[in-house]
Amino acid sequence: MDRETKETAPEPLFVIRGLCKLFPGSGGGKAGGRADDSTAALDGVDLDIHRGECLLIAGSNGSGKTILMRIMAGLLEASGGSIRYKGNDLAWALKPSGEKTFRRELGIVFQDPDAQFVGETVEQDAAFGPLNLGMDKTESRRRGKAALEKTGLWEKRNLTPRRLSGGEKRRLALAGVLASGCETIIMDEPFANLDWPGVVQVLTIIKTLKAEGTTLVILTHELEKVLALADRLLILHRGRVRDNGPSEEVLGRLQNEYGVRDPRQSYTSIKDCSWLP
Repeated sequence: MDRETKETAPEPLFVIRGLCKLFPGSGGGKAGGRADDSTAALDGVDLDIHRGECLLIAGSNGSGKTILMRIMAGLLEASGGSIRYKGNDLAWALKPSGEKTFRRELGIVFQDPDAQFVGETVEQDAAFGPLNLGMDKTESRRRGKAALEKTGLWEKRNLTPRRLSGGEKRRLALAGVLASGCETIIMDEPFANLDWPGVVQVLTIIKTLKAEGTTLVILTHELEKVLALADRLLILHRGRVRDNGPSEEVLGRLQNEYGVRDPRQSYTSIKDCSWLP
């Protein structure tokens, strides 16, 4: 039975093997065992991401989380290794024949949502994604409205994005991704600089998306806010995967040098590690 299950199990959504990203160094000799002075932002990352899971990637600033996200999204070229998406090399998905499909399927919410806004109003911004993917204006507006209703921003549709609160801006960035029909969403430090109401607003949407089967990859070092929603926890430190597995097990092996705080010091269990009321 185990052998049959293994043979029929679907391939992960993402299969990442030996992923590396090097940046030129500032001189001064070897780095990471290399003869040159380049610096490894990612150093041999292996990772599988499965459809419908909520994966938490934790690590301190400079651990490589954002670099990994940008390479997965095709926004940055890797220095080595491979990425397969839905069974195909990611390079195929980024060719003209597959790029629109890939952009429709995978969306990113950056740490600074202001960098994502292009519309003069909230409504225009939410409709931009599908419009940019080639959908007509009627369909784009319909999708934008549905996404704003889902994120609780329809009543703000005539405001400029700059007038929104921090939590509302994150929700608008999510609305743009949802309007495009993305099945996978990567969120980079989604709680950064948010107050308690803003964190609750974003967490509420994450919980809804998880229940709907959306694949979620959340990059954060603030585990106490969202760990209860995670299916798996991965620790990234200095460009390498240091641990990966069920949250309870990973936290039990956590080392201080990783710069990740164990939230169980303040909560009774992992199920309580959430800022949702």
